[in-house]
Amino acid sequence: MMKKNTLLASLTGLALAMTTPFLSAGGEDWLTDFEAAKAQAEKENKALLVDFTGTDWCGWCIKLVDEVFKHDEFKKGVADKFVLVQIDFPKDKSKISEATQKQNAELQKKYGVRVFPTILLLDSKGLPFARTGYQAGGPGAYLKHLDGLTAMMTKRDEALAAAAKLEGVDKAKALVAALDAVPSDYHSQYSELIAEVGKLDPKDETGFTAKQKALAGLKTLEVDVNTALRANDSAGAIAKIDAYIADSKFTGEDKQTVLVMKLNPLFMVQDIAGVEKVMDEAIALAPESKNGKKLRSFKETRLPMMKEQMKAAK
Repeated sequence: MMKKNTLLASLTGLALAMTTPFLSAGGEDWLTDFEAAKAQAEKENKALLVDFTGTDWCGWCIKLVDEVFKHDEFKKGVADKFVLVQIDFPKDKSKISEATQKQNAELQKKYGVRVFPTILLLDSKGLPFARTGYQAGGPGAYLKHLDGLTAMMTKRDEALAAAAKLEGVDKAKALVAALDAVPSDYHSQYSELIAEVGKLDPKDETGFTAKQKALAGLKTLEVDVNTALRANDSAGAIAKIDAYIADSKFTGEDKQTVLVMKLNPLFMVQDIAGVEKVMDEAIALAPESKNGKKLRSFKETRLPMMKEQMKAAK
């Protein structure tokens, strides 16, 4: 009888091992099978918190685990909201299976992850709505940070719900509002919505299609500006940026982002007056944006020091 029970227990353990997604070194709360995690999120009406990490080499990744992820306050705080997924790129490849390595590489490419840790927030279909990384302050502060990011999904979903009740250009406008709630870096993941906007708004009354073209042009501009800077052609870099701004007709934060690109070539030729002028223009466009706050801080603290250093050098 004892042998029979022992055999039954062994077979039960084997069955569980074959059907349960492999759990990560991050602990039992973290899944490593992305498709299984999506299915669980769909079933439990949760979002996905996906940690792209290097568990045995990435210092900031380890710091994030030690300061936030391993604490009960964090685990309890996310339990009803997220399915946790760890996408690991360890130096020691024996830690994860070849299938998991392949999956992780595909996910890294799909979501354009370049730095670790990168934390992506996705809905149960795998569509991204926010991105973050290491944040200081411990589990309480991180949970508050996640709440702010989750509000982006709520805003997106409210706009999609509104769009479902509309037609034509009005529907296109609601869909654009949904897309605007998502970082533009991830608009490529929403190709179906973008295509629908194009069909509903062939005259581009929303301006969305033109903006998409301008953003695509921005990537080309970045390459061109970097090429000019490597050739020490500051004037050429500035000319390309000015031409792009005039052509794109960007306003607000979008224009602010492009203006920031002018700072490097101006610094290169030590045109501090030009730097200050561009900073003032950029800050005025969106003073409370992330870039606006950084520019204001730089102007108030570091720029005066640079002016003094240049005077002393003369």
